[in-house]
Amino acid sequence: MALRIVASRPDPAIITLPWSTPLEEWGEEHVVPLPRGLSRHVVRIVRLRDRVYAVKETVEDIAFREYRLLRDLQRMGMPAVVPQGVVAGRVDADGEELPAALITEHLRFSLPYRSLFSHGAGREDLPRLVDALVVLLVRLHLADFYWGDVSLSNVLFRRSADGFAAYLVDAETGELRSSLSRQMREHDVTVATENVFAELLDLQASLPGHGSAAEAIEPHEVVELLLRRYDELWGELTGHEEFSAGELWRIERRLERLNDLGFDVDELDIVTDYDGDQVRIQPKVVEAGHHRRELQSLTGLDVEDAQARRLLNDLAAFTAHHDLGREDRQLVANRWLTRVYEPLTAMIPADSRGKLEPAQFFHEVLVHRWYLSERAGRPVDIFDTARDYIDTVLTSKPDEAMAADPDDDPDDTDPTDAPTDAGGVRR
Repeated sequence: MALRIVASRPDPAIITLPWSTPLEEWGEEHVVPLPRGLSRHVVRIVRLRDRVYAVKETVEDIAFREYRLLRDLQRMGMPAVVPQGVVAGRVDADGEELPAALITEHLRFSLPYRSLFSHGAGREDLPRLVDALVVLLVRLHLADFYWGDVSLSNVLFRRSADGFAAYLVDAETGELRSSLSRQMREHDVTVATENVFAELLDLQASLPGHGSAAEAIEPHEVVELLLRRYDELWGELTGHEEFSAGELWRIERRLERLNDLGFDVDELDIVTDYDGDQVRIQPKVVEAGHHRRELQSLTGLDVEDAQARRLLNDLAAFTAHHDLGREDRQLVANRWLTRVYEPLTAMIPADSRGKLEPAQFFHEVLVHRWYLSERAGRPVDIFDTARDYIDTVLTSKPDEAMAADPDDDPDDTDPTDAPTDAGGVRR
């Protein structure tokens, strides 16, 4: 049987991998010890020159289906891992067939939820993880995507200012539909509550060495929070609102609330009654990434939405401090970029560049500045703050760009330990 590789933007080095060897037998020559967690499939993280990929063994039809679905999500701008290709027609040295392999790109500066707790996350971070999962689920539902296996384990988390951004890493049970029914949305939410509840119990049992961080978690409270946050966000993004014709300011207020949540309204349905006394509005098409798009148009920076909002706030402070409110905003943004953002992020030592993304580093320096200023009783220079942050905080942080996880056993693929695929670049 001939080896068949279907790939988008193919990396020629993929051919050099030992496809005639079962994935579980790949050695250190190819495998990178990045966090993966538990999985019902055999998954390995491999480095090819300067690129890092996740390779998952699975049934050929399922591999091609997931590959195409991930490509569809990528074209739609959904937060999901980028599919690289499928390798089929594998046989071992004795001519026995081997499973097909799905290849996706490793998402830098991302971690599975279990590894986040290994890297210092605690009970106070759980609402932020839940928020990230809910935003991802709502965005997928708005795109008429039925997930089928919603869980903390099926996403990767990246730090985004004070919170997290979630990325889909397992689309095996997913389906893009022409229209997603309320029943299918409710089923996804029900599955999410069941899986998250089980995952938190598993977290408590599997991380005894992390003490109160895991033990203090109340799974029931987290599940209730997930349900409430989903209903609130879905209602804000899609719900209708009625008011009198004298309250038209409420249209602008609704748009502002959606912007604050990080969404733009691409289409708004406005209906009045026969006399024009009552107005009914309902967002028809909403798009995530409001702050991200605004920052990118001003500076060219492409960051997570919450990070973008933080940087835009600092840009506004810079504008006010230098009395530049009457100048062209694009020119002011360029001045802020070259005088503040770029010099500040350039201060990150070479051996610490894998700890935080530049935008996250900038955000944490701003937070650190507030604490230093409170302690000093006066505003502290931001560059002095950055030097102090690097010396006292950054150097002790774990590497998260390509972090090995000390709690992750690369040979642990027992599916009985997790109801869904658990782990890092997890499948």
